[in-house]
Amino acid sequence: MPHILIVDDDENTRSALTEIITTQGFTVAVAGSLKEATIQIGWRMPDVILTDLKLPDGTGMDIFKEVESRDAVELIVMTGYASVDSAVDALRLGAADYLVKPINMQRLTARLDRVPRARDLKMEIGSLRNELRSFGHFGKMLGNAPVMQSMYDQISRVAPTEATVLLIGESGTGKELAAQTVHDLSLRRKRAFLAVNCGAISPNLIESEMFGHERGSFTGAERMHKGFFERAHGGTLFLDEITEMPIELQVKLLRVLETGMFMRVGTNREIETDVRVIAATNRDPEAAVEQGRLRTDLYHRLNVFPIELPPLRERGEDVKLIAQSLLDQLNTASGTDKQFSPEALDAMTAHTWPGNVRELKNYVQRSYILADDKWITATHSLPKPSAAAAPSPSDAMVSITVGMTLAQADRLMILATLEQCGGVKKVAAKTLGISLKTLYNRLEEFGEAGLLDETTPG
Repeated sequence: MPHILIVDDDENTRSALTEIITTQGFTVAVAGSLKEATIQIGWRMPDVILTDLKLPDGTGMDIFKEVESRDAVELIVMTGYASVDSAVDALRLGAADYLVKPINMQRLTARLDRVPRARDLKMEIGSLRNELRSFGHFGKMLGNAPVMQSMYDQISRVAPTEATVLLIGESGTGKELAAQTVHDLSLRRKRAFLAVNCGAISPNLIESEMFGHERGSFTGAERMHKGFFERAHGGTLFLDEITEMPIELQVKLLRVLETGMFMRVGTNREIETDVRVIAATNRDPEAAVEQGRLRTDLYHRLNVFPIELPPLRERGEDVKLIAQSLLDQLNTASGTDKQFSPEALDAMTAHTWPGNVRELKNYVQRSYILADDKWITATHSLPKPSAAAAPSPSDAMVSITVGMTLAQADRLMILATLEQCGGVKKVAAKTLGISLKTLYNRLEEFGEAGLLDETTPG
């Protein structure tokens, strides 16, 4: 039977928590100070320590000094709303989760439901890590490079906890796969994993998509709609391109992260959700804060456990490993036996892959189609670096005549840049110095006004 130690200097809090926790089938010990907690740990090592962050003779994090291994016990800190930042710091130091006082008993119960399996899960992750690394796999990710091994270690540590994760990496490095792996190795793996691209949703609809809406709350809302936070209850929500989320919505996201409460559009009734958030960005998050794209308080709340995903050019022989895996999938699907020539493998290793794994996947598929016989050779040309990089100003010219309106000039510049970038909207937006969301909005406006040329890339 799992054993829990409650550490709080308030007797009423200890009594209330003891009553609730014992009904969940746990044995309980209590302590009113760090000194008393040390004595209790000496008598029996708990599976979970539920501690107030501020104690008369220290902090809840000091308890970690009294346990032999941080993997042997889960530490859940309790804190007042005003000291949530301190609780986030505690998560960075190894705490499994935090609860805001007054304690929401429903959230505490949901958290305790996952406790009995936590230690077994950590052992399972350890065995998976050792077994899968020999084949180059870790969860849904593939790669043996030292930088990947380091990333696997970080995922192994954070996956069993409730800590918010921030994935940082270039486009195409596999941030969604990393998020899925964190979920699959967590105690939430049997519940939903939902992925949301914050830059691909219209600003007018993103609040409704995130939090849902009531029927009749706005024009077109013909029925009640459950948002991502409601549908992901008990599971994990992956928020990609978090810096593209409107600033006004970031305030509401911060509140959900801190309280677990949100409201659907069109109602004042609060709904409780138990969701783990994993966010991702291909921007430098600190630069995004300076530019006003990301709120400082939200950044600190998301940045509990940052993980950087390495670009493919830094992964050495992983290029061959991934390319071969992709080719094996194509051969299996089509009943063929095509192979890379040694020259083709060397050429792939030498390429810088500015589009990372996504670009490599496109190349393998294209070269597979172009190969007339068994061998894929170096003559099946690799993508030119310029295809994924921003074009230089001299690559194309746009004629703007005197008397042309700014709106017309704006349209010409956007469409010409999009064409120059081969229809890749993300590259075009970067070249123009605007966000991807702004580019989508402009193209939508052009389409509604019938101003999109039929040859404009989609």
